[in-house]
Amino acid sequence: MYKEDRMTEKEKRDNNQIYNPNYDEELLGEMLKAKDLCYEYNNLKPSETEKRKELIEKILGKAGKDFRIEQPFICDYGYNISVGDNFYANHGLIILDAAKVEIGDNVFIAPNCNIYTASHPVDIIQRNKGLEYANPVKIGNNVWIGGNVTILPGVKIGDNCTIGAGSVVTKDIPANSIAYGNPCRVARQV
Repeated sequence: MYKEDRMTEKEKRDNNQIYNPNYDEELLGEMLKAKDLCYEYNNLKPSETEKRKELIEKILGKAGKDFRIEQPFICDYGYNISVGDNFYANHGLIILDAAKVEIGDNVFIAPNCNIYTASHPVDIIQRNKGLEYANPVKIGNNVWIGGNVTILPGVKIGDNCTIGAGSVVTKDIPANSIAYGNPCRVARQV
């Protein structure tokens, strides 16, 4: 028997291997817990700032000082997400965090942005079985992400970047860049 056959689906996921989250009780339970917490968070009054802060700290794996995430916010697991100090996300942030999502200090995210770590095989047989894989996303310090941006699995955005509204970030963006488009490309260095 191969070592991969003895690994749980969560262990496979965490080791960047293809895995099946659809029938794994551990992963399903963790996802359900996070979705229940997001539901609770999204249904708090905006004026309930202390409750909101307490609840989002339960959802996220790590949260720095002085951060705010506007409602609605949706994630898969929550514990794979870390945000730095002085973080702000406007309404409609979705983070599919099957893998780690690390967000640095002084990051601002405009409305309706998506960060995906999960992806599915192009092989039809594997995809129809519900198999997927996950690759981490890392966003550096002092980054501004415009509205309606989608960041795909495995992407790294360097420090001091601006990502223009409507971009689809498919590849790494080096530090000190202004980038935009679909696919997102560096327009100039700053």
